[in-house]
Amino acid sequence: MKAAVILFPGSNREGDVARALHQATGHEPQIIWHSDEELPQGTDLVVLPGGFSYGDYLRCGAIAARAKIMTAVRAHAARGGLVLGICNGFQILVESGLLPGVLMRNTHLRFVCRMQHLRVETNSTPFTSAYQNQQIIEVAIAHGEGNYVADQNTINLLEGNGRIAFRYCDALGQMNAQSNPNGSINHIAGIYSEKFNVLGLMPHPENLIESLVGGTDGRGMFDSLAHFKSAA
Repeated sequence: MKAAVILFPGSNREGDVARALHQATGHEPQIIWHSDEELPQGTDLVVLPGGFSYGDYLRCGAIAARAKIMTAVRAHAARGGLVLGICNGFQILVESGLLPGVLMRNTHLRFVCRMQHLRVETNSTPFTSAYQNQQIIEVAIAHGEGNYVADQNTINLLEGNGRIAFRYCDALGQMNAQSNPNGSINHIAGIYSEKFNVLGLMPHPENLIESLVGGTDGRGMFDSLAHFKSAA
């Protein structure tokens, strides 16, 4: 698995993602600066990490989505290459048109930072094969604009085509107002592109890969990616 992690001004989770990928694959990902115009040759996976790119000016992810490197990221996705956007990376993906919808202010208008349960909606993708279908996992969230919103036609397409990646829930898998940290429609925490090669999610699996820091439920995503490459 040859991975590239895109670094924007204001990114702050690139080191966490790089460590998670190295742990799972045994290979050190390359950190690519936002003003570069090309990805390293042979790149399998591009990761847009969390943080506050460009200080979240205008809209979260709006400026980063127009960075030079994003032309290469879009071309990589169009070829079927894997793209993963986490938190601010998810915001960049929707702003760049790689995923539909928009991420709005949390309904309670407060930044939320806590552990959060998710339901894995499908394990038939390169990002989730190490999980069980409908498995309940617990990872971290930290965002102020994670409220996923889209028009009804888009929601119908996402739901009908199985493109919901994760949903917010409680420890028993129940979905209610208390288990939805930001008001996202249908408790959506992450979505896939049409070809299931682009994933955007608000939670941070990269922070839950070591039991020493509270759990390992995030490790499954990176183990899935490593397995996908070995099976290719």
